[in-house]
Amino acid sequence: MKHHQIAFVCDFFYPRLGGVEMHQYQLAQCLMERGHKVIIITHAYGDRTGVRYLTNGLKVYYCPILPFVDQCSFPTLFGFFPLLRKILIREQIEIVHTHQATSYLGQETIIHAKTMGYKVVYTDHSLFGFSDAACIHINKVLKFILSDIDHAICVSHTNKENLVLRASLDPYKISVISNAVDASRFTPDPSARYPFGTINIVVVSRLTFRKGTDLLVGVIPTIAAMFPEAYFIIGGEGPKRQLLEEIREKHHLHNRMELLGSIPHNEVRNVLVRGHIFLNTSLTEAFCIAIVEAASCGLKIVTTNVGGIPEVLPKHMVNLANPDPEHIIEALSLAIQQAKSTPAQEFHEQVQTMYNWRCIAERTEKVYDSLPAGSNLLINRFKKVGSFGPWAGILGVFIAAIDYLFFLILCWWTPSQNVEVMPDFPTASYKQNKKAYGDHLFSVYNE
Repeated sequence: MKHHQIAFVCDFFYPRLGGVEMHQYQLAQCLMERGHKVIIITHAYGDRTGVRYLTNGLKVYYCPILPFVDQCSFPTLFGFFPLLRKILIREQIEIVHTHQATSYLGQETIIHAKTMGYKVVYTDHSLFGFSDAACIHINKVLKFILSDIDHAICVSHTNKENLVLRASLDPYKISVISNAVDASRFTPDPSARYPFGTINIVVVSRLTFRKGTDLLVGVIPTIAAMFPEAYFIIGGEGPKRQLLEEIREKHHLHNRMELLGSIPHNEVRNVLVRGHIFLNTSLTEAFCIAIVEAASCGLKIVTTNVGGIPEVLPKHMVNLANPDPEHIIEALSLAIQQAKSTPAQEFHEQVQTMYNWRCIAERTEKVYDSLPAGSNLLINRFKKVGSFGPWAGILGVFIAAIDYLFFLILCWWTPSQNVEVMPDFPTASYKQNKKAYGDHLFSVYNE
C-alpha cells in the first residue's frame, strides 16, 4: 500500500466545532491509522497560533492570518503563498486536500498548490443556490478555482449534482464519499431521558436562518399546545437565539423548553440521550451529520426533506417533512405518538454498520491512489481558466500568470533546498523514526 503525505487546508477547524471540522479531524485520524501522514493548515483562532499537536500527533498549523466574516480568512490572494510554500516543503507534502466552498484559505491554496505542481483534491460539504447574489458570486469563483483540480469529493449524490452545475466540473472527476460517525461515542441510554414522564424533543444546531430556526419558532408553540407531555431541549448558539427566547416568554414555556447554549462536541451525546426525538429544521443540507449522531443514540428523527438528507438514513428511522411549519408539525406529531416504541439499540447497531470512519478513509485513500502526477505546466492552466468567457477568462489567465511569476521569485529568494525538512511525528512508525532520528524527543501539545 502506498503511503501519502497529505495536507488538509480549511478555515474551519478546532476550536470551532461543526460538521466540516469534525469531518477533517476524524478522517485525518483514520488516514494516520492507515499509515499516511496528515497535517492540518488553518488560520489562527485567538491565542491559538503556531504549531499544535492533537491526538496521535496530528499536526496543526494555525497560521497568522486575520479572520474576516464567520471565521473565514481575510482575502489576500498572494499574501499566504510564501508561508504555504514553506509549510508544504517542510512537511514533504504530496497531496493538498481542501475543504468547503466558503473557505477562502482553501480556495487560495488550490491556486497556489496547482502553481507549484501539487496534486489537489477538494471536498464539498454544502449546497448552494443559483439565484441570490452571494451564491452567484461563490459559484463563479468556484468555477475558476476548481477548473484545474485533480479530483473532487462530495458528501452526497445531491451534493455532487449541485457541484457539477455550479462549477461546471466533469462528473467523472467527482466521487461521492459520505460523512460518518464514531458510533462508539454515540451510544443509547434510555435511562438518561430527563425530565421523566415527558416526550423529549432535542434540537442541536447553530441557531441561524439556514438551519431553519425560523421554522422551529413556528413549530414549538403549536406542538406544546397539542401535546402537554412534549418537552424541548435546544442546544446551540447563533443570531436567532433571541427568537426562541421571545416565544418562550410569549407562550409561557419556561418549564417546557430548555435553551442550553453552545455545547462542546464531547457533551453532545449527553444531550442527545436525554431525548426521544431529534428535530432538524434545516433549509439546506448536503448530508447532515447531526441526524446520524442522533440516530446512533437511538432517537427517532424528524427532519426537513431538503438536499441530501433523504439519502442519509433508512425510512424506518426518519420522518421527512417539507420545510414549512405545517408539514413539520404533522411529522413531529406522528413521531411523538411512536416515540416510546423506538428500538434505540437496534438503531445504534444499524448506524454502526452503515457509517464508519475507517471505511470512509479507505475510500478516500483510493481517490488519492488514482490521482495523476502533479503538473504546473502554465499553458494547460491558461487553457482551462481562459475558457470561462471574455472577461472572467482574461482575469483568470492574468491571476494564474502573476501567481506563477510570484512562485519563480519565491524559488529564487528561498530555494527549496534551503528549507529545513521536519521529522515526522513518531506515531505508528515510531521505531523507524527513532532509528532515523536517534532518541530525539518530540515536544507535544496534547489537546
